[in-house]
Amino acid sequence: MDLFNLAGKVALVTGASSGIGRRQALVLARAGAQVVLVGRRREALQSAVVDIAGEGGEAAVLVADLEKRDALSGIAARAAEDFGQIDILINAAGVNPRESVEEITFDSWDRTINLNLAVPFFLARELVAGMQRAGWGRIINLASLQTVRAFKNGLAYGASKGGIGQLTRAMAEVWSASGITCNAIAPGFFPTELTQPVYKNDILVGQLAAQTAIGRNGELNDLDGLTVFLASPGSDYLTGQVIFLDGGFTAK
Repeated sequence: MDLFNLAGKVALVTGASSGIGRRQALVLARAGAQVVLVGRRREALQSAVVDIAGEGGEAAVLVADLEKRDALSGIAARAAEDFGQIDILINAAGVNPRESVEEITFDSWDRTINLNLAVPFFLARELVAGMQRAGWGRIINLASLQTVRAFKNGLAYGASKGGIGQLTRAMAEVWSASGITCNAIAPGFFPTELTQPVYKNDILVGQLAAQTAIGRNGELNDLDGLTVFLASPGSDYLTGQVIFLDGGFTAK
């Protein structure tokens, strides 16, 4: 048995139009999964499909606005149209407004908590029945350094990602007995659209790299091994965990 072969599995990746979500979709396809890419930007999603097909993988586009709560059940149903029942869900979509305490509004607070915390739960709940019938499933959430650390201008984002840590444990408690593992990846600093404001400041980027044990910030390919591991049979006995993929940032 190949513990890390995803052939025959179908994955749904939110936030797949760029950054971490796009990279995770690509590496799941490399491991043999058929992948449904979810996001709002059709052109960016189709570009990812072309990249996956160029490596011999299979992927499909599902354009959707995850912020519309009443659309989540329809998104889950549409996700199965191309390749069948979803076996692996990666909740990579998210937003980080980087607002000061004074700048936070009710609307910006609600948007951050909804997309970063509520959507991963409600989308998973829509998909979990099929996983239960199969007796196997994977849910991978995206946590953050701010799941356990406080950052300036990160109050709403930090609250949402702190919640992801507990949500992941709660999901594992509820669903893992039926064969569905639920874990989270907490990335350090990686070059993505969300971190563009950070990467525009070379001094800050250097300071962040110096705070890691390894001595550098992350590159998107650093996500590959952990993503495939958590999605594969190789992680059958691992659930309810938040794994910090941060070069040792939180170890110091």
